[in-house]
Amino acid sequence: MLRDAVRSLAEAKIAPHAAAVDEEARFPREALDALVANDLHAVHVPEEYGGAGADALATVIVIEEVARVCASSSLIPAVNKLGSLPVILSGSEALKKRYMAPLAKGEAMFSYCLSEPDAGSDAAGMKTRAVRDGDFWVLNGVKRWITNAGESEFYTVMAVTDPEKRSKGISAFVVEKSDPGVSFGAPEKKLGIKGSPTREVYLDNVRIPADRMIGEEGTGFATAMKTLDHTRITIAAQALGIAQGALDYAKGYVKERKQFGKPIADFQGVQFMLADMAMKIEAARQLTYAAAAKSERGDSDLTFQGAAAKCFASDVAMEVTTDAVQLLGGYGYTRDYPVERMMRDAKITQIYEGTNQVQRIVMARNLP
Repeated sequence: MLRDAVRSLAEAKIAPHAAAVDEEARFPREALDALVANDLHAVHVPEEYGGAGADALATVIVIEEVARVCASSSLIPAVNKLGSLPVILSGSEALKKRYMAPLAKGEAMFSYCLSEPDAGSDAAGMKTRAVRDGDFWVLNGVKRWITNAGESEFYTVMAVTDPEKRSKGISAFVVEKSDPGVSFGAPEKKLGIKGSPTREVYLDNVRIPADRMIGEEGTGFATAMKTLDHTRITIAAQALGIAQGALDYAKGYVKERKQFGKPIADFQGVQFMLADMAMKIEAARQLTYAAAAKSERGDSDLTFQGAAAKCFASDVAMEVTTDAVQLLGGYGYTRDYPVERMMRDAKITQIYEGTNQVQRIVMARNLP
């Protein structure tokens, strides 16, 4: 029922704008409005804070179905989870009540600020500093590659509170867009997901109350990594949706397109391509859903499973979208058809929330 409801909404309210959102590189306002109106913008927020209380699998299905028609729009529910999960996992009760309610109501979005210009895969090498000043912390630094920056009201920011301790000297904070000293860089000009703004976040003597620290001092990096164990599965879901959208479109096309007097779907070479695409998508789906179940239960092998789902599903998405372009031939290479957009959108799923090379390191260190 959930899948049917989200798919109907996505096809009616989000799909018609997907090409324009990509072409104009603009935030998908129509998608946000539709998701908020149907309480699908942040389904993971627990019921006690006014949210839908969806489990990890339901959240995955929402993201997958939105990504099937528009990858940029699927980052609304995905990044709302990424940005707010540190607060849910480690924040005080007061912090949860304060920030989850507006998120649940659709009054605000939540972004996640971990990466920096010189700290990508080596996130523990960050330079952003937070210095205690009485009942306040003062933050200074630059965060890069921040999804939905400028659109979100709230930001989970990782900053160094004790430079001597490397990863154990990093703490997490909630920063608000309206805090004096917060500003944003120009939107990045990207290959794909053009409807989701990616910008730098500048913190210039941003003074915030001490009670906006998430968890204890020095626990920020551990919270960040724990968060990614759960949210990598949302990237797997996004990749899965993109791949399914590409297969669905290619499947329809090959039945219509005739060459040598018959539909190209009748040629065995084409059938084998479609069979491989469908097989790999189904394998990715099973891995992703199983990982979502582990996320919900908090299983001990979640770190491995989350990395495996993200890595496998995103590699499948890149392969399937490339094959979809091939199946459409010359048409696939033009912007008149959606598969080239899907191919461009798929690429980022192999890179963000930890490159697939990093996922393989994570898997190797956590072999079941």
